[in-house]
Amino acid sequence: MARIAGVDLNKNKRVQFALTKIYGIGDATASKILVKAEVDPAVKVQDLTEAQIASIRKVIDTDYKVEGDLRKEVSMHVKMLIDMGCYRGIRHRKNLPVHGQRTHTNARTRKGPRKGVVAIRKAE
Repeated sequence: MARIAGVDLNKNKRVQFALTKIYGIGDATASKILVKAEVDPAVKVQDLTEAQIASIRKVIDTDYKVEGDLRKEVSMHVKMLIDMGCYRGIRHRKNLPVHGQRTHTNARTRKGPRKGVVAIRKAE
């Protein structure tokens, strides 16, 4: 099993699709990485040689920000928006949708489970 950028890649998949398991690498980026590393995208991970794995690692390390570094950068950007107090930061702080979606209905994933209407009883 190949380990690249701290992630174990599925050995039964083609390299092009296995690389997408790494945070920050999608289909297009995986294709670019394989072209730079001069590796055939159709080969399976289990059939990669150590030299090919090393070349893929080298391309990713030099040209791309992935996994922990990328997660840290994204969280820092969100914290910056929150500290700034801009509209997007306020939406992040309140756990509401950020990109202009409606919230009158839907948005349950972001808002959480419904809070039912609480009936107030008269004190007798």
